[in-house]
Amino acid sequence: MLFTAHPTAVIDEGCSIGEGTRIWHFSHIMPGCTIGANCNIGQNVVISPEVVLGSNVKVQNNVSIYTGVVCEDDVFLGPSMVFTNVLNPRSAVSRRGEYLRTLVKQGASIGANATIVCGHDIGRYAFIGAGAVVTKEVPDHALVVGNPARRIGWMSEFGHKLKFDTEGLATCPESGERYELKDGIVRKLA
Repeated sequence: MLFTAHPTAVIDEGCSIGEGTRIWHFSHIMPGCTIGANCNIGQNVVISPEVVLGSNVKVQNNVSIYTGVVCEDDVFLGPSMVFTNVLNPRSAVSRRGEYLRTLVKQGASIGANATIVCGHDIGRYAFIGAGAVVTKEVPDHALVVGNPARRIGWMSEFGHKLKFDTEGLATCPESGERYELKDGIVRKLA
């Protein structure tokens, strides 16, 4: 076995789990999902069929990742954050054919108790604050907070708020990497 799982975890046949991945107490990995290498799946996590997690994804406790969600490499999903996969759920109406896709791009972080309404992609290295409710697309490097979530700044790949000067340039205080803000788009300079 290339991954490790706590004895209380339920891992259905027909899922793919990468080398070095750890799955903790009371989690359920359903058939047809794909989990990359070196992921950490916390306690009481459900990963539904057809979900795709890249490598090095960290899923904290009490997260349900529903069909339609794709997380690229290096994504962080905070404790008890929520994904939805249907816009207009009703108990008496089956909407299984109407699941919307949500793509969480490389390096994005979603804070504790945040809600991501389905069909809205999260950009590369975006940072969703704790408790935020995302109801629209989030651009690369954006820092969003509140309900509904609104952009209040920009984040570096190392997770620091960027302070842009009058020429639209900023430096990450940890990595020293330089960023440019131009026409509402942040990009890391070579």
